[in-house]
Amino acid sequence: MESQSFFSKGYVQILMTLVLVSAVGALGSYAYYTIKQTEGVYTGATTITVQGEGEVQVKPDIGKFSFSVRAEGKNAAEAQTKSAESINAILGALKSAGVDEKDIKTDNYNLNPKYKYVTAVCTAFNCPPSNPVIDGYEVSQTVTVKVRNLDKAGDLISKAGKKGATDMSNLQFTVDDEKVSKAQAREKAIVDAKEKAQVLAKNLNVRLLRMTGFFEDQAGGYPVMEGGYAAKSATMSADFKPMSPVMPVGENTVKATVSISYEVK
Repeated sequence: MESQSFFSKGYVQILMTLVLVSAVGALGSYAYYTIKQTEGVYTGATTITVQGEGEVQVKPDIGKFSFSVRAEGKNAAEAQTKSAESINAILGALKSAGVDEKDIKTDNYNLNPKYKYVTAVCTAFNCPPSNPVIDGYEVSQTVTVKVRNLDKAGDLISKAGKKGATDMSNLQFTVDDEKVSKAQAREKAIVDAKEKAQVLAKNLNVRLLRMTGFFEDQAGGYPVMEGGYAAKSATMSADFKPMSPVMPVGENTVKATVSISYEVK
């Protein structure tokens, strides 16, 4: 009897151990499966993000335009001399009209050879390819001018054309210091975003707790007002006086766009 009781107890212990091990294994498998199922699921605070826009109208206080001078010569020195004569004449006229030297900047200067192709004499069985030969040089210089007195913009363009500018472009009117107008547009954009957040929270039946993020789109700014004007100095006589073009400056729109994120509950 005692022997049977001993073996019965041992059998029960072994059985209980196996059951316990199986239970632990099952729980482990379930936990692993549950973790895998919840991987990638966001469990943090709930947030909403709204975008606000603002804009202000400003009157430009400066203008800019670019002009180019192109000159050709039999050699590099001759081409550079012709270009320098025209550039110096234009700069002198601009400075005499009140443009400060700090508002005149050279954007690029290029000196390149010009080529012509000489056809070689063909023989009965051979026709050599044409050979490039230097046929003079060409100089081009582009200068950008900042105009602080907008009433003189048209007159300055006419002066540059009469003194030898061969191309003019990139006329634009803007604001010299845009920090104030950008700040005003940003303030309006923030107010717009806050109002949208309040409306969205009400529609979702949630409550705004705190701001969690802010981003401002830096792409917004002034639209460029461009115009083109071309002058061929070679066709202008010394007595020719071109009419100064009228340059309406209008108003520019300064825009700002912001995104604000809020934690909600």
